[in-house]
Parts: sequence; structure tokens; C-alpha cells
Amino acid sequence: MKSPHVLAAALGATATVGLLAGCTSNDKAAKGDPRHVSVTSSADACELTATSAPSGHLTFAVKNTGSQVTEFYLLAEDGLRIVGEVENIGPGITRELVTTAGPGTYVTACKPGMKGAGIRAAFQVDDSGEDVAPTGDVATQVKQATKNYQAYVRDQSAQLLTKTVQFADAYKAGDDDRARQLYTDARVHWERIETVAESFGDLDPRMDAREADVEPGQKWTGWHRMEKDLWPQRAKGYTPMTPAQRTTMANDLVANTTTLDKRVRTMSFTVDQIANGSRGLLEEVATGKVTGEEEYWSRTDLYDFQANVDGARVAFDGLRPVVDKRNPALAKTIDSRFVALQKLLDKHRQGDTGFVGYDALTPAQVRELADAVTALSEPLSKLTAAVVG
Repeated sequence: MKSPHVLAAALGATATVGLLAGCTSNDKAAKGDPRHVSVTSSADACELTATSAPSGHLTFAVKNTGSQVTEFYLLAEDGLRIVGEVENIGPGITRELVTTAGPGTYVTACKPGMKGAGIRAAFQVDDSGEDVAPTGDVATQVKQATKNYQAYVRDQSAQLLTKTVQFADAYKAGDDDRARQLYTDARVHWERIETVAESFGDLDPRMDAREADVEPGQKWTGWHRMEKDLWPQRAKGYTPMTPAQRTTMANDLVANTTTLDKRVRTMSFTVDQIANGSRGLLEEVATGKVTGEEEYWSRTDLYDFQANVDGARVAFDGLRPVVDKRNPALAKTIDSRFVALQKLLDKHRQGDTGFVGYDALTPAQVRELADAVTALSEPLSKLTAAVVG
């Protein structure tokens, strides 16, 4: 679950500016091009220069004129499924969402402070009559990439459900040692497809909200509520949940995970969604894992860090043949920076599959990881534009 906390809180303002600026680009909302839309996100408004566009490859250039970090979403008509998103837009920053949209009714949303439903409005995509799908060999590669990614997401979801059931059983039985082990094992699968799971706006707050994310009137449920119960050492005066409360909480998580898995079975993906997802997973690392905010109680952030990187890498690797044809230099840069980041992560391994606790990292090591994430985020922010052509 995302948090509005700025990276500066843990790493200092310099690291934050580097990370966000590395993912920004100039406003390309060209005059006369109806597929380029400028968006101004302020504290209390979300203003677009157009409320409609022709179908095809769309670019939303989002400028944050407010004082809080903001996000911009293009949602499906139901307001739940995320078609495209651009996150972590700092004050004074402009970033682009590049996505492909077919004819239909959509919803746009700015989220000042990265909380709540955001400031929403209808957006219409009219049929341009143009076929924007790639042709020739690239078309074959695109088809294969989307098919492979769909299979990957379904596999990760199935494993998530299996391990969540095992975790829930141990948690309800009071077998805390086993539950702690299964907590990290199961969440790896969630984190690898986190951007897909988060596209279901009704499930994500119930499953992955951290305590700091819980809004007034919202009941705190899901992974992190149980995490606090399993690792209460940092919670002064904490009252453990009763067996009945544990059973209710565990059953709720299994039910929501089952719903997630059923929905994933019917999903398909476009190349821009895969590319944006790869970028989004790196943003998850930047805003939660490298800062140590995600797993506040268990301190198992590096497991999540690795899983986010895994998911981002799988998405990129699937698109690699397309990028090699359209922008081979970019493909090489992204690949080399994935390698560099992985080498740094590997330094903190404990055993064959584990990692040291986040508190074992020195400030210098945290900054080293943050710098590597920034270095990868910059070229990865160009991936979507490269694959949509």
C-alpha cells in the first residue's frame, strides 16, 4: 500500500530530489495534438486541458502545483480498475503518463497527498478509427510478451493464495514462529505483482494498508495488522489479539486473496500496462521498501524490495525484444542498472533465500541502495514510450 511519506524522511532531501527528478520529463502536451493532455493537480483541483481524446496512445502531462506529493490515474469506467497511473509527483514537478486507451468512458483522478478517492471526473475516449497495434515482427513479440506476462501474474497469484492459506492456518493456531516464516514467504508473491493487485481499489486497502495509511473510520485489516500482532516489540503497551480476533482477521485475508485470485484469472495486459507496471514496482521500492516503512514491525523490507525488483525485471524482460528493436541503447542501460541494483541487494542476503533485517543496514548502505534505485528509475521511466512506438 502506498504512503505519502517523502523519501527525504529517511534519506534526506538530496536523495528525494534525485529519485523524483530522474523520473520526470518536460510537459509534452503539444498544441494541436488531441492525444496530449495537460493536467494541473493542486490541493483541491484536477484540471485537464481536454475532457476527451481520440483512441490510441495518450499522454497526460501532470504538473503538481500543490504542496503535497500527488498522483494521477486514468481509471476504467467503474472507477476501480487502473488503466494507467503516474505516482509520486512532487510539488513543482511535471511527470507523464503514457498509456493506450480504446474507445469508451474513463475516469481521471488526481490524488493530492496520495490518499482517498481523489478528485475525479469523466473522460471520454472517442474512436479514432486508427489501428495503433504494432505490425510485423514487433507485433508477434508484443503478443508473446503480453501472453507471458499474463501467465506470470496468474502463477504468482496462485502461489500467493496457497501460501496465504498456510499463513492463516498457522496464525489462527497460534504457531507464531511458523506464521512469521510464512508471512515473508507469502508476501513475496504479493510484492512481485503489487501493481496488478493494487489496481483493485476495493481490495488493496483491506489487504495491504499500513497503520499510517488507515483513514478515519476505516477498519485496519490485512497483512500489516497481523504483522504488528506477530512482531509487537516496537508497540509499547500493545494488547495481543484474542484467538477469536485472529480467526476473523485471518479468514478475512484469505477471502480477499481468493477474490483477488479469481479476478486475476480474467485479466489480460497490454504492453504499456506491463511497462508502466515495471516502473511502478520500482516506485514501490523507492517509497516504501528502501525507506524501511513497508514492514515497520517485522523489519523484513528487503524481502519486499527483492520481490518488487523481481516483478519489475520480469516485466522488462518480457518486453526486451520490442525494446531491442525500437531503442536498443535504452534496453542495454536498463539491463545494466538492474544488474547493478541486484549486486547491491545480494550483499545483504542471509542464507540462500533470506535477507538481514532492515535495521541491520547502515545509513550509508541505505543511501547506496537508494542511489541504485534512482539510477534504474530514470531509464525505466522511458520504457513505456519505447514499447508503444
